[in-house]
Amino acid sequence: MTDAETVVMPRIGASEASVEDPWGEGRVGADGRYGTVDRDTTGFASVARIASWLVPGAVMGLFGLAGVAGPGLWADELVTWDRATSSWRENWLPSHGTDVGSVPYHLVMRAWVEGFGTSDLALRAPSLLAMAAAAALVAALATRLFGARVGFLAGVIFALLPTSTRYAQEARPYAFTLLVAVLATLFLVLAIGRPRRWPLVAYGMSVLLLGLFDAVALVLLTGHGWAVLVFGRQVARRWLLASSAGVLPVVALLWLGSRVTGLPLRASEGGARLLAGVPRELFGVTALGALLLGLALFSLPLRRTAAIYTAWAVVPLLVLLLASRVVSLSLSQCLLFTLPAWATLGAVALGRTRAVWGVAVLAAIAVIGLPVQAAVREPDGHDQNTRQLAAIVGSGMRSGDGVVYVSTDPDGGRVGRSALDRYLPTDRRPDDLLAIGSVSAFGGVPVAECVEVGRCLGDTGRLWVVRFGELVDPMHAIGGRKEELLRTRYEVAQIWRPTGFTLALLVDERTAV
Repeated sequence: MTDAETVVMPRIGASEASVEDPWGEGRVGADGRYGTVDRDTTGFASVARIASWLVPGAVMGLFGLAGVAGPGLWADELVTWDRATSSWRENWLPSHGTDVGSVPYHLVMRAWVEGFGTSDLALRAPSLLAMAAAAALVAALATRLFGARVGFLAGVIFALLPTSTRYAQEARPYAFTLLVAVLATLFLVLAIGRPRRWPLVAYGMSVLLLGLFDAVALVLLTGHGWAVLVFGRQVARRWLLASSAGVLPVVALLWLGSRVTGLPLRASEGGARLLAGVPRELFGVTALGALLLGLALFSLPLRRTAAIYTAWAVVPLLVLLLASRVVSLSLSQCLLFTLPAWATLGAVALGRTRAVWGVAVLAAIAVIGLPVQAAVREPDGHDQNTRQLAAIVGSGMRSGDGVVYVSTDPDGGRVGRSALDRYLPTDRRPDDLLAIGSVSAFGGVPVAECVEVGRCLGDTGRLWVVRFGELVDPMHAIGGRKEELLRTRYEVAQIWRPTGFTLALLVDERTAV
């Protein structure tokens, strides 16, 4: 028997891709970075890396600026305007029924309007700047992890989504929340890649800002925690300390504020119905949601870099679905901070194909989203045509006219009242006949109204009735003595239904000229 021949197998180096990781996304570079990023330091490569984040930021800025002042301020934006024009004391000390979680944003806006005014453009400009910065940061983070091509695609995909445009043109804190979520994820990646003190300190500060702008967005930490548990156990203890340092002040603020505001928790319709609505609400168009979800599936395997984005996109969604069984949540707004993760996962998949496929998908996203992009810039693009409501009243008002709002409406009569205050000068507004004392447009407490309705209406010959929602009967379910007097003393002369409202002009035939 002869000895068998010995076969020497070549050793596979650590830098070569494995079957489980065919694109080499689990590799660690000499500088501590992960992924397939080209470390070429030539002039062209440097320009490509800069352009990969600069172009998406510019695209987002241009898309956000186009038609930014088209829609009138809707209910939530009117809250921002109301708070921004209130005193510093009123913003620091929210009244009963005010959302204490929005106080930090309102303080920022209070300072902003001091220098830039309160036009619709001025109120929306901070969100526009935040979303442009977020698009650039999304691209920069993806460039660091996957290369300039993927970074460019991630940033442009994010900028082209109708949802990005909508919240770039909305005077609410969601754009700031998204920006800080991307920033926190960047510092997490730095902390896992090269465990040092400063990234974790910066991470803790980002978590604090995230919670101050939107406490619900702290659910992002569940995704971050999963990534740390799987890929960064060496920093797990320090990550927990940094996260706690950011979360605890927010919890304390919410606890102290809840003792003042007394906002209740409400049950919500959870489960399949909420989940089914996520693609359309989050991405603007259901087809875009399906497209990005399909691309995300092709961004596998779940190596370190891709898995961080997967956790960012998926884990908060699952947590909020469970939470929606207990509290009322708007998933589209609560999950807005996951939009960069979905965009990047789609870009990762496209980065593994020919460049022509990337161009084709970008074109498809632009075309599919075009109808929604146009719709959000219409006068009623934010669901309520507050400007038209005010214009109808302003053009048809006569001296001595009165206006009645309905406290039993879902908004308590606050949105219509604030819309007229916003878009009509004082001398073109009908008299608010039933309001007693100072009128605050917003807050959880309804505006105090006159009990003796007949006396307060007096001999007013023409009365405007503003209702929230589009109703067949403008006097439906007003209730009490108010409805009785309106139906018996007045006749409906004309009805308008600007998007989101019902407006009726009532005339007393005994006194009207």
